[in-house]
Formats: sequence, structure tokens, C-alpha cells
Amino acid sequence: MGAGHDHGGQLTRTAEQHRGRLWAAFALLAVLMLVETVAALVTGSLALLSDAGHMFTDVLGIGMALAAITAARRAVGDPQRTFGLYRLEVLAALANAVLLFGVALYVLVEAVRRFEDPPRVAAGPMLVVAVLGLLANAVAFGLLRAGARESINLRGAYLEVLGDLLNSAGVIVAAVVIILTGWRWADPIVALAVGLFILPRTWRLGRSAVRILVQAAPEHLDVAAVRGRLAGVPGVCDVHDLHVWTLTSGMEVASAHLSLDPGAEVGTVLAAARSALREEFHISHATLQVEPDDAPGGCGGTDW
Repeated sequence: MGAGHDHGGQLTRTAEQHRGRLWAAFALLAVLMLVETVAALVTGSLALLSDAGHMFTDVLGIGMALAAITAARRAVGDPQRTFGLYRLEVLAALANAVLLFGVALYVLVEAVRRFEDPPRVAAGPMLVVAVLGLLANAVAFGLLRAGARESINLRGAYLEVLGDLLNSAGVIVAAVVIILTGWRWADPIVALAVGLFILPRTWRLGRSAVRILVQAAPEHLDVAAVRGRLAGVPGVCDVHDLHVWTLTSGMEVASAHLSLDPGAEVGTVLAAARSALREEFHISHATLQVEPDDAPGGCGGTDW
């Protein structure tokens, strides 16, 4: 099958190169998440609690990246796992979206409730912990930055940390405002902003995971264009039974039946078709069935 068959090996190798950085970022943010959670309960700060919830999603996102790398490596050579365990990342993403939605709803409801009578918060400890959170996210941001340019898996974790940097900055602003002015509404306002920031991202994450699980075609890819390009390969007279789906983030897969003109060279047609899919649509794994246009019974059919 030559260069046309690649189950995301390059993606896995790229992620492996940054595995140590992922673990360092995971450990750092996990510790700070626990510190922020305890500090939020002690100080009574909803903004700090919402930031801790957001940091939890960072930890979970990096954990998903690590799990995908580990699962992909362990699944190699298992004949019962014909596509490895790449879908674990998608299932974890869907679980992440559900948890995010729950956190965001809680923060929004609690923020609205607190607008009526904002409780006093210990702004000093809140500021200290928020600064520590900002520094931790800055370090994690630096650790993941290089890998984010090379792997879409790492890019997701990188964007999670980038978003949390902004949230930590918001908590710092709220703490400073409370210390300088005593304006207690700053805490629920920042918490409300964080909750509203989380919800759209939760929707996009859950929607992307569901699209992959139902094997819909990738949003960025025009299936009609793929069909037209394959039909334009010299020697191909018809393209049918075309399927394009996503195995996991950054790994698109395709299968198709190609009917050939009389006298067409099978090897040449296959090489040209795979090259077109790989270079023009970034589909590195394609299963292509070829048959002569006048073959008895054609390629057969399905009853579903």
C-alpha cells in the first residue's frame, strides 16, 4: 500500500517527542488546580473557584493528549484493534465537554445569585493564589508552545492553557478591585465572564466529538471536491461508495470504489489517487478498491 497507508504514525511520533513537556505541564497545573480549589473554598471567591474549574479542564485536556499518545503506542500490533485506540481521545473529549458544561452552569447560576448580596471574600489570599495560577499557566504555555506547532493533539492542550491565562488575569483584576475599592461585585462579575467564556468552547468541543463519533465528514473538507478530484485521476471513469471520516483529531480517513477505463494501469491509478488525497486534502490513510468499468456485477452492493 506504500505511502498511502499511514495510521497517523507521524502524528504519534511528533507527540512522543513532547511527552516529557506534557507530563511537566500536567503535574504543575494539577497541583495548582488543587491549591486554587482549596483557596476558593477558604476565601469564598466564586471567581477563584471558576478559575479552578477551568484549570481542571486544562488538566483533563493535557491528560487526554497523554492518554492518546500512550494508547496509540500500546495498541500497535494488536490484531483486534485495527484502528488502534485513537477514539479514546474523542470519548474523553466528549466527557470533558459534559463536565465543562456542568461547571459553567454552576458558576453562572451562583454568580447571578450572588449579585443580590455579594458575600465578603478574602481578597488578599485570593490575589496570591490567582498570581500563582497565572505563573503556572505561563510556564505550561511555554512548555506546550513548541509542540502546538507540530501536533493538533498538543495544540488543543495549548489552547486550553492559553484560555486559562486570561481567566487567571481576570481573577487578579477582581482581587485588586476588591482590595482597593471594596467593591464586592467584582468577584461575581469575573465569575460570570469566565462562565460565559467556557460555554461556547464547551459547545464546540462537544459538537466536534459527536461529529467524529457519528463518522460525519470533517467540517473543513468538501466531499464533493474529493469525489471530483478522484474522478479526475487519469484512468478513472467513475467514483462511488465514497466515505470520508475522522478517526481522531488530525487523522482523516477515506475509502472509495474506483471504476477504471479499459487498459488503465491499476498501480498507476492507485498511486495518483493516493497522492491527490494526501497532498490536496491531507488524507494520509485511504482504502481504495478498483474494478474495471465493465466488470460483471460491478462492485456489488450493500443491503443497509
